[in-house]
Parts: sequence; structure tokens; C-alpha cells
Amino acid sequence: NIGNCVSFLDLLINNKNGILCTSVYHKPAAEPCVVPFISDHPRHVFSNIIQAALLRAVRYSSTLDIFEKERRAIRLMLLYNG
Repeated sequence: NIGNCVSFLDLLINNKNGILCTSVYHKPAAEPCVVPFISDHPRHVFSNIIQAALLRAVRYSSTLDIFEKERRAIRLMLLYNG
């Protein structure tokens, strides 16, 4: 018996009529935040955060539509955090 949805680490797997769709899983209790731009971290850390988030979105998204939604979520997270 296969369920409809399962999350594993930061991956969300959905079963839609026998077709598995994957996307990035966001924990409901976690706030969408990154290292603040006013922190003392070196500058390369910030570009690595953006690269890692986009790479995770590309790897985990099974369709272009799911990737576009995740890309918008990343952009909003970056705008929200300044």
C-alpha cells in the first residue's frame, strides 16, 4: 500500500496517480532565513548559500513547474532577509 506523500530529510515525494513527483521539503516550524547580510561572515558565504539553494531546487524538482515555484520561494526568502 503506497501513501500519497512522504518527506525524507529535505526531499518531499508525492504519489499522484502512480507518478512520483519530487520537490524540496520545507519544515513547517522552520522560518525561511539565511545568514543575515550584516553578519561577519566572509562575502563568499552569501554566494554559496544562493548556489546551494538553487542546486538543491534543480536536483530535487521533478518538473519545471516545481522548480519555478522553488526558485520563487528562494527569491522571496532572499528578499525577506535583506
